[in-house]
Amino acid sequence: MSIIAEEKISNLKNFIDSHDNFYIIGHKEPDGDCISSSLGIAEILKKFNKKYQLLSAGPFKRPEIKQFEKQFTKFPKKNFNKENSAVIIVDCSEIERIGEEIAPIIKDYDKFIIDHHKTSDIDNEFSIIYPYAPATAYLVQLIYESFFEKIDSEIGKILFFGICTDTGFFRFLDADSSDVFYAISRLVSKGANPRETYSEINSGKPFSTRKLLGLMLTHSEQYFDGKLIVTYETLDDTKKFGKDGRDSDSLYQLLLSVDGVQAVLFVRQDTDKTCTAGFRSKDAIDVSTIAAKFGGGGHKNAAGLSTEGTIDTLLPQIIKEFEKVLN
Repeated sequence: MSIIAEEKISNLKNFIDSHDNFYIIGHKEPDGDCISSSLGIAEILKKFNKKYQLLSAGPFKRPEIKQFEKQFTKFPKKNFNKENSAVIIVDCSEIERIGEEIAPIIKDYDKFIIDHHKTSDIDNEFSIIYPYAPATAYLVQLIYESFFEKIDSEIGKILFFGICTDTGFFRFLDADSSDVFYAISRLVSKGANPRETYSEINSGKPFSTRKLLGLMLTHSEQYFDGKLIVTYETLDDTKKFGKDGRDSDSLYQLLLSVDGVQAVLFVRQDTDKTCTAGFRSKDAIDVSTIAAKFGGGGHKNAAGLSTEGTIDTLLPQIIKEFEKVLN
């Protein structure tokens, strides 16, 4: 049984039928779920004999998604006529998150959004947004199966990869996830290999990311009797170790394993004037609401943001918001 209402599936089918060409776009700094969802939608459009272009602002910093980078471009290879063309945005509900260079190009096109982020406030006939879905790739799988019943082997492997990415290889799934595992079993029956996918996601990290991980652990500090752990990455840290990507997932996993911790905050200085921040939490702490106060968003236990500021000014502001929920 699909969690997606039949009306939503019908709306998407009508949207596809009413256009000939599509731009498929996810959020900047894509992860496995974003890339897999984009490729899944591309396969659906291909089966409907529609033309499409895969766009991404990048950068493709994560080693596990490098293999897909050549399928995406930052700008359209060919500009589609707006009268019979449209945009499908996946794993993202905020236009600004697709990248400042791409957003102006697609602003006047019809748009359909497929996402699973809690902070989205969009709910109309041109969206499929389910915050409690574990991954956008899971939603794309259900959409694919609604249209074509059986999923093809190659795209099944790609969607499995995306679901594994956003669920921490199923670590983040709760006891009420039987429907998700049933869907996953259908992908495995079509050739998705859990062992190979785990290796694909977790292997091949540059040595520099191990050094950077150690540095971020050294930077970490505890707040509120150990309930919050905060760490950061400076411009000098990035220059020395971070050019080949980073391994934030391992960082969060290590810090969340500390006794008594309920949330982790990581802030990175991207430029002299801008920062990004990542939030992770356990159980009751909703970090998406904290991220939203600074223009970010995400899920209850995983969120992020990009904003103007410096580590010295931004960290105290975010810690002050955590104080409201942890004290």
